[in-house]
Amino acid sequence: MSAWIQMISDDDASEELLDVLKLARTPHGTVDNVMRVHSLRPSTMRGHVYLYRSALHDDANTLPMWLQETVASYVSHLNDCPYSFANHWKNARHLMADPAKADAIGEAIQARDPSAALSGRELALMQYAEKLTLRPGEMAEGDIHALREAGLDDGEILEANQIIGYFNYVNRCLNGLGVTTEGDVVGYYAEED
Repeated sequence: MSAWIQMISDDDASEELLDVLKLARTPHGTVDNVMRVHSLRPSTMRGHVYLYRSALHDDANTLPMWLQETVASYVSHLNDCPYSFANHWKNARHLMADPAKADAIGEAIQARDPSAALSGRELALMQYAEKLTLRPGEMAEGDIHALREAGLDDGEILEANQIIGYFNYVNRCLNGLGVTTEGDVVGYYAEED
C-alpha cells in the first residue's frame, strides 16, 4: 500500500469498512490502492466503486472494451497519471490481442498523436477525449456533431463522456494523494496473462 495519506489494512478495518472493501475487491481478491486510499471515508470508496463500474465495466456499454480502455489510457497519459495509465494500458493491450496494433497505438498515445495509429470513430473519440481533458471550457455542440459524423451514436458518445469524466476525476484523486501501484496487481486481466 502506498499513498501520501493513511490507508487502513483489512486487519485494522471496522465492520463498515470491511463491508465496502468486500465490494471493492478485484477479480484477484485484492483491493487496489485506487480504492483503498478511500479507507478513511468508506462512503467515498463505495461511491467510487459504483462510479468506476458503471463508467467502464457496465454490460450495457457498446463501445469495444479495448477502445474504452484505450480512451482511459489516453486521458490518463494526458493527465500524467502513471497509476491509471499502467493499469488501463495493460488492459487495453490485453484486449487488443494484437501486439503490433497495441505497439502502434501505444506509441501514438505517448506522442500525443493518436492520428498516427487510429482513424475514423476511434480517432474522433481520442480527439474528443483530449479536448474535454485539456480544454473543457472550449467544448461546443459541434464536438458532439463531429462524433456523430464519425459514426458514433448518442449512447456511445455518453459512454465515452463518462469514461473521460471518470478518468479526469480519478487521475486527480490519485495524483493529489500520491497513490502508487506498489502492492497492487496491475491490470484487471492480470491473472489471464
